[in-house]
Amino acid sequence: MVEEVIRLSEKLGLRIKQIEATIQLLDEGATIPFIARYRKEATGGLNEVQIAQVRDEIERLRELEKRRETILKSIEEQGKLTDELKAALLAADTISVLEDLYLPYRPKRRTKATMAREKGLEPLAQQLYEQPETLVPETAAQAFVDAEKGVNSIEEALEGARHIIAEWVNERQEVRASLRTLFQEKAVIKSKLIKGKEEEGQKFRDYFEWEEPLKSIPSHRLLAIRRGESEMILSVSIEPDEAEAIALIEHLLLKNQSPAAEQVRQAIADAYKRLLRPSLETEMRLESKQRADEEAIKVFADNLRELLLASPFGEKRVLAIDPGFRTGCKVVVLDEHGQLLHDDVIYPNEPQNQKEAAGQLLRQLCQQYKVEAIAIGNGTASRETEQFVRSLHIPGVLVVMVNESGASVYSASKVAREEFPDKDVTVRGAVSIGRRLQDPLAELVKIDPKSIGVGQYQHDVDQKALKKSLDDVVISCVNAVGVELNTASKQLLAYVSGLNERLADNIIAYRTKYGGFRSREELKRVPGIGPKTFELAAGFLRIRHGEHPLDASAVHPESYPVVEQMAKDLGCRIEDLLRDASLRKQIQIERYVNDKIGLPTLQDIMNELAKPGRDPRQEFEVFQFDERVHSIEDLQPGMRLPGIVTNVTKFGAFVDIGVHQDGLVHISQLSHEYVSDPAQVVKVHQKVMVTVLEVDLNRRRIALSMKTDAPPPKKQDKRKERKQEAEDMAAKLAALRAKFGQ
Repeated sequence: MVEEVIRLSEKLGLRIKQIEATIQLLDEGATIPFIARYRKEATGGLNEVQIAQVRDEIERLRELEKRRETILKSIEEQGKLTDELKAALLAADTISVLEDLYLPYRPKRRTKATMAREKGLEPLAQQLYEQPETLVPETAAQAFVDAEKGVNSIEEALEGARHIIAEWVNERQEVRASLRTLFQEKAVIKSKLIKGKEEEGQKFRDYFEWEEPLKSIPSHRLLAIRRGESEMILSVSIEPDEAEAIALIEHLLLKNQSPAAEQVRQAIADAYKRLLRPSLETEMRLESKQRADEEAIKVFADNLRELLLASPFGEKRVLAIDPGFRTGCKVVVLDEHGQLLHDDVIYPNEPQNQKEAAGQLLRQLCQQYKVEAIAIGNGTASRETEQFVRSLHIPGVLVVMVNESGASVYSASKVAREEFPDKDVTVRGAVSIGRRLQDPLAELVKIDPKSIGVGQYQHDVDQKALKKSLDDVVISCVNAVGVELNTASKQLLAYVSGLNERLADNIIAYRTKYGGFRSREELKRVPGIGPKTFELAAGFLRIRHGEHPLDASAVHPESYPVVEQMAKDLGCRIEDLLRDASLRKQIQIERYVNDKIGLPTLQDIMNELAKPGRDPRQEFEVFQFDERVHSIEDLQPGMRLPGIVTNVTKFGAFVDIGVHQDGLVHISQLSHEYVSDPAQVVKVHQKVMVTVLEVDLNRRRIALSMKTDAPPPKKQDKRKERKQEAEDMAAKLAALRAKFGQ
């Protein structure tokens, strides 16, 4: 793997030693969060993204190596492995090149060329392929006319020979490589409406007659076209100009203008149309799909990270309401740790309008349980319910609207049924809404990320790759925040570095039996947690008021001795170091560098001593929608409204403005400046101010802008602006349909 590591170093811009150390740690079972946080000396301070890149690339290289070994073995068993071919196979650095080299030796199904060989036409094909200027093809073919073999005429002989030549052309590695480059650079994707599908295919009408370079098509547009194809609304093709492709092959293979060369010319055209074009189109479909998937998955992962790391309200008592009309509003009260204390139902909205009784109950519950906030789900009847609750003016109680996407998925899940077996789905849903306010991360890990509603064509992308990426994000977020060992749910514990569902169950069983953990060291008594698991998990698990003062921090137990030495050298206790900044300033961390611990880890320790167990998430801020609008009918162009970003895509951002229908801020409306990537301007859960541009009541669509009323600054590059507007205009309607038309 030495050469592979060198290539990986060049590709990722990392030192060879960094890559080798990372690979070794991964092979030993270390997790990405553990390596990034506690093995900085070994990796040279690589972050989680870089470590994940090394992991993914080394997995790809190992898959390539496995395929190479299979191919070498196959060709060797055929007795056709020459030194030259072996060298070429060993040098191949992509699957495409490897498969091109293997193509002539791959076991074949019965083809036109196979049948021509059976008729004894390969020698004729060889004569023509060499293109001697004196050869007369018809004269040469006459010798191969044999009715018993099924060759009844000169033309049949020449046709069979051309089939064999076409197969040779298809199998020429340099031909495939050159054509592949042409497809990558100049292929055009075209989509057309399938006849008779006009009515059912309206959501794809932008693509009824569409074409653009494959090289530059945005991921959302490619995925939309592919969905139209999969739903049998559109027919799709991907190819460069046919004449240019054939001319490229002719330039590589034709030697002269002889009659024999003319036969080869015909074989080249046949090879391209019948063999090469379909093969490379399939390859380009896969390659472009993979590229679009990667982009869409990255958008999803970035959105999910922002959502998971949204500000927590904290360990405070919450009353949560799942709003409704006819069936009423489900009300639950949760304690500081999210445990259900009480559930009820009120009917403040139509048709019952029992506002007085509902208000009396809410006031009573808030007083009885010392509630600090009321969380209201943002679904049906949310604004009506919010307006009613705010009108009560309950002193000391915040009113907060909470995004309930996926709450219904949780309420019907096995997890919810196990926790609340005697409660119906509406109560479970209300509990989820309340817990999302208290700690979004702890609650959202219980839900399949695909159900949270922050993706772009998430059902169309590679599901295995999507799951891997989203799992990485959840693991990263959970371990960045840290997990309280004595109160965390099984789902949260399962995402901790080194743990899984089985070990999470064992931890919960242990803490239930023994009344909780008093120290991190006690983890070693849990069945299944050996030295390696303890090493990977301990630093990310917190125990408030534990036996060791550092058990509530992100300092790893393996580093406790160095902190104890620091305290000893200063003649104080560790608790004093945590409290007194002046003591910490006296520590010269360079004195504590040794062969096991370096300056990066020591600096992390000092940062942690300053704020032990600090939560990296932002402080919670109260948000309120504009009281003038409660439904889409209340909107008027020109209104300036507060909103919360619910989803970020490559074509813009969707914003909740409190009317039960998210509006779209198109990429061209995000800023007065040119924007190439919306994620550089907005994040999921960000609070923004938007202006209503357009309201389409029939299609329930809202166009918004984040541009201010101030005149736009002068553009440095008008061509970029015009190009952006031209590219985005065609995508705008499709973007809206992709969000609302499904």
